[in-house]
Amino acid sequence: MLTFAFTSRSSAGAIPMSVQTQTLRLGTSEGIANFAAWFGATIGQNGCAGIYPAMLAVMIAPTVGIDPYTLAFLAPLLAIITIGSVGVAGVGGGATFAALIVLSSMNLPVALAGLLISIEPLIDMGRTALNVSGSIAAGTVTSRVPGETDLAVFNGDAELPVDSDRKAA
Repeated sequence: MLTFAFTSRSSAGAIPMSVQTQTLRLGTSEGIANFAAWFGATIGQNGCAGIYPAMLAVMIAPTVGIDPYTLAFLAPLLAIITIGSVGVAGVGGGATFAALIVLSSMNLPVALAGLLISIEPLIDMGRTALNVSGSIAAGTVTSRVPGETDLAVFNGDAELPVDSDRKAA
């Protein structure tokens, strides 16, 4: 499942597989699995909307003479990232737009982000895998807290059932 998320670069595209993995391999209830996968692909994008724009802002700030480790820089940065992460789409390249939102809001030069465009797909693969992994972890923990996890599935080594349109080798 994480391989699919990594290669597809789409958190939204990984939703069905994420739900299937949570319910059939981790014993998460279907309602919680659906919510966690959807939430992780839209609002809870820790890699695309959180870590990447913050990392970029901290790296670019010294180029314009700003100390990125002061509270005066970090407090607005965290607020902008939190608010900006709500609107980032779960599609490939969405983090680039999140970074542009953060950089322009912090009055940092947006053009410097263009230096990473050539390797953006590679960076995006890791961010997407981080997002999907985080949504699965959130769903699993959320299911465990109220005791809705099927522990027989969670502790078992059962394989996923073969789809009716695919034949086992």
